[in-house]
Amino acid sequence: MADTKKTATLTLDGTSYELPVYSPTEGPDVLDIRKLYSEAGVFTYDPGFTSTAACDSAITYIDGGEGVLLHRGYTIGELAEKSHYLEVCYLLLYGELPTAAQMEDFESRVTNHTMIHEQMHKFFSGFRRDAHPMAIMVAVVGAMSAFYHDSIDISDPWQREVATIRLIAKMPTIAAAAYKYTIGQPMVYPRNDLDYASNFLRMCFSVPAEEYDVNPILARAMDRIFTLHADHEQNASTSTVRLASSSGANPFACIAAGIACLWGPAHGGANQACLEMLREIGTVDRIPEYIARAKDKNDPFRLMGFGHRVYKNIDPRATVLKQSADEVLELLGVENNPTLQVAKELEKAALADPYFAEKKLFPNVDFYSGIILEAMGFPTSMFTPIFALSRTIGWISQWKEMIEDPALKIGRPRQLYTGEHQRAYTNVEDRK
Repeated sequence: MADTKKTATLTLDGTSYELPVYSPTEGPDVLDIRKLYSEAGVFTYDPGFTSTAACDSAITYIDGGEGVLLHRGYTIGELAEKSHYLEVCYLLLYGELPTAAQMEDFESRVTNHTMIHEQMHKFFSGFRRDAHPMAIMVAVVGAMSAFYHDSIDISDPWQREVATIRLIAKMPTIAAAAYKYTIGQPMVYPRNDLDYASNFLRMCFSVPAEEYDVNPILARAMDRIFTLHADHEQNASTSTVRLASSSGANPFACIAAGIACLWGPAHGGANQACLEMLREIGTVDRIPEYIARAKDKNDPFRLMGFGHRVYKNIDPRATVLKQSADEVLELLGVENNPTLQVAKELEKAALADPYFAEKKLFPNVDFYSGIILEAMGFPTSMFTPIFALSRTIGWISQWKEMIEDPALKIGRPRQLYTGEHQRAYTNVEDRK
């Protein structure tokens, strides 16, 4: 907890209460209201927790107004440009960038845990073939607690570490298996000679009938998507993981809860919504019509993938991912894909229009990640599972930080009750 050297005074019905004020490393000061109910008999009201700090954390910092995203003090742009996903995983988990020896050990541990229990393959066959991959992921990740009993005791630091490595290592295997199952192809086992992103692409797109060589440009783009979605402070799914873990639930159940929350279209479905919008536009010649609609306040249409509810300036993740998107489109071409043709022309048109610059409606990370995944051949149903795979390290890091906090308490939000006053029960024959 940050040190407090200031107080704020709340006056209520003529009585004053002193509230400690904490100053964080970055960001606005925070009022400590933990004793407000016991001393003043009132709660605070903050639907959506938009003005409430539910925890203190040293992992990720966001300044939406300035377009800043820091992981352990490092900017996301620098990490995406110079680092790679597993190194960022290490950074988020342990707080510092690894030495060469530490990185080699960490990569080895992750690589040697990518296979899932063989009996889990039978679990997949219980789903319908048209099941959404997210439905499969929620179930399979939650079921890991039934297969890995030696890593569910959260009071044991070693078991927490084993669960952490297993989740990072097995999530690509589970996501790829869910995809393969829904398209009727055999599941592909991971290979220890491939890097994290290349392994995932191979498990998604290879078939037993022929060799599959992962293009390094595609692998780098996928690694950047993983990196840029690794953590995003106290968002809905991260808060869900923290709330679930506050009860003492095992780590696999907590991460499954995070996946379920991310499945919601208001959270994890932004890049899918972007692709659906591009398909609605359909052809390049219709772009002016849709831009005009986006500017019309009376038209419900909105350009998906432009602007961001957190970043009031440029999304810092988008700048780096645009580079990868350009590289992927140059490699694969857009001539035979009308959706990608629309995406490239829409980007040009929006960036050249003063209206979007004035409104700070720049292409965001969802726009570019959607383009990349579409170009690679992923169906939109796989966009959110890939998001979940990427965000797993953020959830685990936040979970680990919370479990190790000596001030840990079970989450118990309060409410503003608007129901009936206490009343007497009426027998059914006397009701009107």
